[in-house]
Amino acid sequence: MKYTKSVGFFFIWIVGLMAFTDLRAQIIPYPLSKMALEGEFVLKAGMPIVAGEGLRTEAEFLSTYLNEGFVTPSPILASGNGIHLRLDENLSDSLGNEGYSLVIDGAIEIVAATSTGVFYGIQTLKQLLPRDFSDSVPGQVMISNTIIVDKPRFSWRAFMLDDCRNFMGEEVVKKMLDQMAMLKMNVFHWHLTDDQAWRIEIKKYPKLAEVGGTRKDTQLARGSDERVGKPQTGYYTQAQIKEIIRYAKERHIVIVPEIEMPGHAMAAIAAYPWIGSLGTTQEVPVTFGKMEDSFNVADPRVVGFLKDVLDEVVALFPGEAIHIGGDEVNYNPWKNSESITDYMRLNGLSTPMDLQIYFTNQISTYLAGKGKRMMGWNDILGHDIHNERDSSSAKAEQTLEKSSIVHFWKGDLGLVEAAAKGGYEVVNSNHWDTYLDYTYRRLPLSKSYAFDPIPAGLPEVYHGKILGLGTQIWTEYTRTESAMLQQVFPRLLAYAEVGWTIPKNKNYDRFLETAEAMKVQLNQVGIKFGDYAGK
Repeated sequence: MKYTKSVGFFFIWIVGLMAFTDLRAQIIPYPLSKMALEGEFVLKAGMPIVAGEGLRTEAEFLSTYLNEGFVTPSPILASGNGIHLRLDENLSDSLGNEGYSLVIDGAIEIVAATSTGVFYGIQTLKQLLPRDFSDSVPGQVMISNTIIVDKPRFSWRAFMLDDCRNFMGEEVVKKMLDQMAMLKMNVFHWHLTDDQAWRIEIKKYPKLAEVGGTRKDTQLARGSDERVGKPQTGYYTQAQIKEIIRYAKERHIVIVPEIEMPGHAMAAIAAYPWIGSLGTTQEVPVTFGKMEDSFNVADPRVVGFLKDVLDEVVALFPGEAIHIGGDEVNYNPWKNSESITDYMRLNGLSTPMDLQIYFTNQISTYLAGKGKRMMGWNDILGHDIHNERDSSSAKAEQTLEKSSIVHFWKGDLGLVEAAAKGGYEVVNSNHWDTYLDYTYRRLPLSKSYAFDPIPAGLPEVYHGKILGLGTQIWTEYTRTESAMLQQVFPRLLAYAEVGWTIPKNKNYDRFLETAEAMKVQLNQVGIKFGDYAGK
């Protein structure tokens, strides 16, 4: 293949031709560079896949997909003619860990520095096939000859599923991982514990899941006294979690578990009341909102309990980050507890927020000792983002450990800049721009697409501190899989492009056209778009 005799030179050459990028191409997320060539390539049923060393998993993934469409196996070979998948470590400087080149011109070749890059090249190849390919196609398809050189804008491209408020289950999680892989999203943020449920088996404390995983009823709507009228139960065993982690790894997705502390903890406290601050919590709440009780982090036994839980979480999840939530802590029980206020005085902690940061730093240090990084919502920095503190406790004196990943969700966007300038790495999930439980009227598709994780005016020297973005579906009032999917799609497509595509290559009209075309293949897996009305 004439374009790939020297891949390093080829990359430099194609970037010089980026003005010829074809913005009409129907690919989401849109690539860094795409150039149409003359002619077409005939992809035939049973065409072999020639995979270099270290690419067996990726080759099997492509072979399975081609078999679904052609109903003819594509053998995987070490050499010969066919679809070539190849690693070239010399591309790491130009394409990074996730970039790739895809050349279709008399043959098909995908080359990358890593297996992740090859996998993403395969995802792009799939989108170049007919939209109904996996449904029913003849024994061959025509693909326009093209050259694509691609890499992501951001390293953190996350989707979060709240599995606490309404339990979705293993098959739904895998369905979302499949869609994330198609869209080159690489972080699955899994919200596993909250006030209304504890969804992960902890073997040392079995009642966390057995008691905390069940509530008697569920609030029907925001602020409503009506209830669904039946209990909800469910949690993931550690065996199920290992299977989901394996499934995600094959799709080059890292799972970041969220184990809430010190707030959003009432399901855990209902299971083991001694870990709470009030001493009165006995049941898992059936309503939503900011709850009263939280972990008593002034009690060393409780901190030890949480470290025990994290030991099992760390042993399960191989990714670098562990999310501890840290948002919306109700400080009243701490203020009203003599033992907690005594603990604060002994440790020189002036305010409840100082106590939270002090505790959070303990957890950060503990996780660091296990080779992990702590992540939390930006409440953990100590800012009064909810405007609820009195003047005497509005400012915290404690400082969050610099190794922490700050997950911005609420407050003035200036806080993102302040965090970056303060040396923290930030994932931007500003709720006005990324919360998928919001209606399409409140968060239209156009606004999702226009979101930029780098706040306007942030000096370029700090851009590297913005790891990327996360988009979240909170499921308080989204009780079914179908309802959840309609909240997520098509907005997830927009966030995929926000995370991957450089701003000058974004084009909303082209995106809408492509999103409409993708409805066909998404319908095949039971995904219906929400009523975004093309907005």
